[in-house]
Amino acid sequence: MTTSWNHFKQAARLGEPEQVPVALIVDSPWLPGYAGIDTRDYYLFPDKWLQINLDLLTRFPDAVWIPGFWVEYGMAALPSAFGARIHFHHDGPPSIRPVTTDINHWANAPLPDVQEDGFMPLAIRLYEHMEARLQADGLGIKMVASRGPLVTAGWLLGITDLMMGIMTHPAEIGRFLDNITTTIIRWLHAQLDTLRDPEGILLLDDVVGMVSVKHYQEFAAPYLQRIFDEFEGLIRIYHNDTPCAHLHAVLAEANFDVFNFSHKADIGEVKASMGHRVALMGNVAPLDLGMRGTPEAVEQAVLACLDKAAPGGGMILSFGGGVSPGTPPENIDALLRAARVWRPSAT
Repeated sequence: MTTSWNHFKQAARLGEPEQVPVALIVDSPWLPGYAGIDTRDYYLFPDKWLQINLDLLTRFPDAVWIPGFWVEYGMAALPSAFGARIHFHHDGPPSIRPVTTDINHWANAPLPDVQEDGFMPLAIRLYEHMEARLQADGLGIKMVASRGPLVTAGWLLGITDLMMGIMTHPAEIGRFLDNITTTIIRWLHAQLDTLRDPEGILLLDDVVGMVSVKHYQEFAAPYLQRIFDEFEGLIRIYHNDTPCAHLHAVLAEANFDVFNFSHKADIGEVKASMGHRVALMGNVAPLDLGMRGTPEAVEQAVLACLDKAAPGGGMILSFGGGVSPGTPPENIDALLRAARVWRPSAT
């Protein structure tokens, strides 16, 4: 794991390590099913959560898990602190119901306390407890995560009303997003403060991909950059697997280090449009190949992907998004195996 993590860090800084690192976003949509337990038990019993995440290190020793030992309740931590209704399920992560479609309410709503509201204090406490246990075993948690401003606003207000509000109430939506951004920064700091040697953050916001370049510049760019600027010096990963080729060039200016993006985007084209400004984390199809494909098909896709994007550095092999529910471990093995054997062309 140490060697793999060092390779990951080198690639994240646009370097070219001796082996292309494999990094995978894993969380409760995949892990409980992989382990064969009720999703609610994954959240409820810390020892089960710990053992499942430890077992990944043994089963896939060459993989880097992003963020790794993630204390999460699906996407519910931030929305729960703002008062969203959360519905838990035995076979999948919780669903979230919008609180109110009143845009003026959200423009003036008080900010939650990350130490006391919703599921956030429970997550912070579990991080404290598990970091101590992992450090005692010579391990540790390297990275923490948060959902981003637009996706959080979408959970609270509803996606349709959020998109309409951008057109009809731009000032109020701006105040809403600014308050969410402040909360996200506090939330990330609170998580990082529980770790001995934090090295990175992961921010996930797929809703950004749904807006035009004009609206991105007004309703996404300032808030993304504010978050990423706050954590200068750490490795900053941005996940957005909504197809958004129209945004790739401007996204590269948001001051993150690693981009995990849609499998529908050709990785060679993404590299060309973003330049050598951010590392790319992808880009094997998570459903058609990762979940439904054969190991042989996964290996072929990996080799084609690396031929396009690995030369010159800044390449992290992954699925084009997180590990999908039902992904067989054999296809992760194939991903790792192909990364080990790939070599750049001599020409």
